[in-house]
Amino acid sequence: MQTYVALLYSIILGEGRRVVMADLKAMAEELGLNNPRTLVATGNLVFEAPATDIADLEQRLEAAFEKTFGRHVDILVRGAEDWLKLAAGNPFPDESNATADQVAVRVMRRPVPDEAVTALGSYVGKDEKMHAVAGNIWIVFSRAAPSSRLLTAASHKRLGVGTSRNWNTVRKLAEMVGSRQ
Repeated sequence: MQTYVALLYSIILGEGRRVVMADLKAMAEELGLNNPRTLVATGNLVFEAPATDIADLEQRLEAAFEKTFGRHVDILVRGAEDWLKLAAGNPFPDESNATADQVAVRVMRRPVPDEAVTALGSYVGKDEKMHAVAGNIWIVFSRAAPSSRLLTAASHKRLGVGTSRNWNTVRKLAEMVGSRQ
């Protein structure tokens, strides 16, 4: 059995309707995924399954989500080893220790092309930082600037399918999958 992390792009189903994590776990169990568990109510799922193709798992989860909740949501899956590498590759350890909620990674379905990373650089604000690591985009957001041009620029349209998680979530998911290794 392999441990996996699944990240949902959105858990908002419509005005005033959010996915309840117990329902997400039940959906995973119906798919035959073992020991599904969630981390906070923001669409993070950890489970075990026989080793399989990541794209196949993503498609199965997305189809089950749409059938269960009536809406398509992009779901990104990483094996435990890949998730631990992602967490270990955080290029902003000092900032993560000081302000973990201001450091985020945009986890991508496919690696962000170099030209997109270069173009994104023009949106980095005065007190912000950005670095691409293994096709994902790490960002340190400024507390002083309440709205970030970088956040808006790091969209599906510009970068492709991806979803962001702050360092607290990345670290806690790493702890969850690390304990299963």
